[in-house]
Amino acid sequence: MRMRDVDLASRLLGGSVLAASDESFGEKENLIVPGAPGIPPGTYGHKGEIVDGWETRRRRGAGPGFDWALVRLGASGVITSVDVDTTSFTGNYPAQASVHACTVDGYPSPDELEAPEVAWAELVPPSPLRGDAHNVFPVHACARYTHVRLCAYPDGGIARLRVAGVVRADPGRFAGLTRDLAAVEHGGLVVESSDDFYSAPSALILPGPARHMGEGWETRRRRGGGHDWVVL
Repeated sequence: MRMRDVDLASRLLGGSVLAASDESFGEKENLIVPGAPGIPPGTYGHKGEIVDGWETRRRRGAGPGFDWALVRLGASGVITSVDVDTTSFTGNYPAQASVHACTVDGYPSPDELEAPEVAWAELVPPSPLRGDAHNVFPVHACARYTHVRLCAYPDGGIARLRVAGVVRADPGRFAGLTRDLAAVEHGGLVVESSDDFYSAPSALILPGPARHMGEGWETRRRRGGGHDWVVL
């Protein structure tokens, strides 16, 4: 991810997983959870191994095909790269993955997104994946997108989906209204700061109020002169 890119799909920005073809072993919502996967492999519950990711059943007898998950981006924008993270999935990750994107503002349903008039662009063609790894694919596109579709061939587990890019908000969303020009969901960025010892200054411009002090910007304590600063 480039310095000025943000994860457009992040739940912190309001991203959501609208639907998936299957989520028998791992819930689809795990794809956009902030932070790295945190459940160690070999952790079991009453239904089998607990996975920190999206995992589908094996497609035995289903013939050729693939599984898919449909994501509404928390912030629309120009996508620069996609990370299909298979952390902790070693023998049960998909052989390949692809990513498509479309632009439909508002809150369309999964059925509306699959309508014939909706144009889906292929950002990442079916590409081999490595297990327990960050599979980063550069994207060369200039269009603004609101939704992505992740396809797993033929099935398996993916821990996280990160959609890096530059925010381009819906131009008609704030017609006649004022807006927070620093907010990340409106295109605001932290370009430089004096210190990020405890937490990143990008927390300052995330949506909504902080739930606790860990969701703010905290620097190390100074024992001399000067002050800390952040440039937005």
